[in-house]
Amino acid sequence: MNLKKRSFSLSGHRTSVALEDEFWAIIEAEARRAGLSLAAYLSRIDGARGARSLASALRLAALAAAKSGP
Repeated sequence: MNLKKRSFSLSGHRTSVALEDEFWAIIEAEARRAGLSLAAYLSRIDGARGARSLASALRLAALAAAKSGP
């Protein structure tokens, strides 16, 4: 598996996350489905992640989306 690093701003701070391409594909599709920009979608996940790392929260969000289907 190949990790793809993305940088973006969340709550006014720059951050970067490295995830496998497959996770990014699901996250991007979910952002489109929700009618949100990728940054807005990531911000939503970031706000709900609690103490979990952002990378873990993104992977779990992608997993939940994949399990729920189209």
